[in-house]
Amino acid sequence: MVRGNITLFTCSNYLNCGMFIMSEIIYKQESYDICGAVFEVYNEMGCGYLEAVYGECLAREFAARGIEYVCQPELVVEYKGHLLEQRYKPDFICFGKIVVEIKSAKQLAPEHAAQTMNYLKMGKMKLGLLVNFGHCPGVEIKRIVL
Repeated sequence: MVRGNITLFTCSNYLNCGMFIMSEIIYKQESYDICGAVFEVYNEMGCGYLEAVYGECLAREFAARGIEYVCQPELVVEYKGHLLEQRYKPDFICFGKIVVEIKSAKQLAPEHAAQTMNYLKMGKMKLGLLVNFGHCPGVEIKRIVL
């Protein structure tokens, strides 16, 4: 059984968010950069759009900020040492080591976190950022650490 550490941040304004007291957070600077892009998209777009819209906006913001990212990379699934035909696609992998999964829901559900944790396991990564643009007011960000 894999246990993850999940921390929730909700912030409606990037400049007033107190989440940046990060003494022991893995990938501190990279997380800060990604969250800055997320807050910029939210400040510009607000809530109420589909995930695909936020994904496109976030890709543009990542590019504008020089954040290395891959959009919807395929992750392979293994079962007892065998590769399965089924593939999974997180919304983004940033800096080659951080999964960014986008939602546009009234609130995040446990299965959203479970999905992100599965992406981390499949990609052999340690950090996932589960971003919910549908939460009003403010964008939700859950840090999921394996």
